[in-house]
Amino acid sequence: MANHPIPLETVWVSVPEDALEAYEAAFSAACDTVGFFRDHDTLIWRVEGVKQIGVKDTELNTALTLAAALTGVSVPLERAGTEADGWLARTYASFPEQQIGQRFAIRGTHLTGATDPTRITLTLDAGLAFGTGEHGSTRGCLVALERVAHRRPRRILDMGTGSGILAMAAAALLNRPVLGTDIEPWSVRVARENAELNGVGHLVRVRLADGWRDPHVRAGGPYDLVFANILARPLCMMAKDLALHLAPGGTAILAGLLATQARWVLAAHRRQGLRLERMLPQGKWTTIVLRKASAAADLPGSTGDEPAL
Repeated sequence: MANHPIPLETVWVSVPEDALEAYEAAFSAACDTVGFFRDHDTLIWRVEGVKQIGVKDTELNTALTLAAALTGVSVPLERAGTEADGWLARTYASFPEQQIGQRFAIRGTHLTGATDPTRITLTLDAGLAFGTGEHGSTRGCLVALERVAHRRPRRILDMGTGSGILAMAAAALLNRPVLGTDIEPWSVRVARENAELNGVGHLVRVRLADGWRDPHVRAGGPYDLVFANILARPLCMMAKDLALHLAPGGTAILAGLLATQARWVLAAHRRQGLRLERMLPQGKWTTIVLRKASAAADLPGSTGDEPAL
C-alpha cells in the first residue's frame, strides 16, 4: 500500500525577511509540514509547505490573502509535485544544530550526535520549521531570557507560542511552570508534543486562546514574565492588557518586529507605564525587553536612564 494514497505537492512563495513570519503562519494553516530556507546571496526567504493535492486549498488562499494584507507583500504562489522523502532530506540539510546565546542549543530530531552538556538542548522536528530558532525574533527572545533569568520569575506566559520553543526554554532553564497560548489549533498540538518530547510536559501547559481575551489567560496573572513573539501591530494593540496583567517588577519580552518598528511598539508600551530595559538586535529584527515598575521610585538597580534608540 502506498504511504500517501493522495498525491503530495509542494507549495511555496519567495518573500523578504520582514514578510517571513506572516507567510510562515499562512502556510501552517493548510500544510502538513512547513519549512523556510534563506538564499544567503539575495537574503530572500523561500517559505514552502507540503500538502495533499486539492486539500485545504481554500484555507491556504485565504491565509495567503491575509498575509499579503498584513505585510503589504503580495507574491505568487507556486506549486509542484513532490516526493516526501526528497523534501525532508532538504529540510534536514537546512536545519543543523544552532547554538544560541550562552545557554541554549536547538537541534532537529534527525540529529543523533552527542549534545553539549553545558547547554540546554531543545529538540524539534525539522519538518515543523516555524519557531526553530532560525528566525531572528526567536533568537532574540532566547538571549533576552538568559539576561532576565536571575530574577527567577514564577508566573510565566508565552503568548503566541508557535512551536513552544520559548515556553520550553523558560521551563527548562527556570524549572517553573509556563502557560503557552496560540490562536492556531495546529500550533497548540505541536507545542504540546514538543514539550513532551523535551521532557518538560509536566511544566508547560498549552492552551488554544485568543490573546488576553481568554479569561483563563487573564486569570493566570499577574505574570512575572511574558513572552509575546508575534507582530508589531498586535503588540501595540495589546499594550494596555499587557501592562494590566504584568506583575509589579515583572518583565515583558516582545519580538516579531523589525528594527524600523521598534520605536512604534516601544511608544505604545511606554504610554502604559512600562519602561525599556534593553533592546536586542538580531539582524533586521529587534527584541524589546520591558519592565514594570515595582514602586513609584526607580526599579532596584536602575540608573534611571533608558537605552538610546
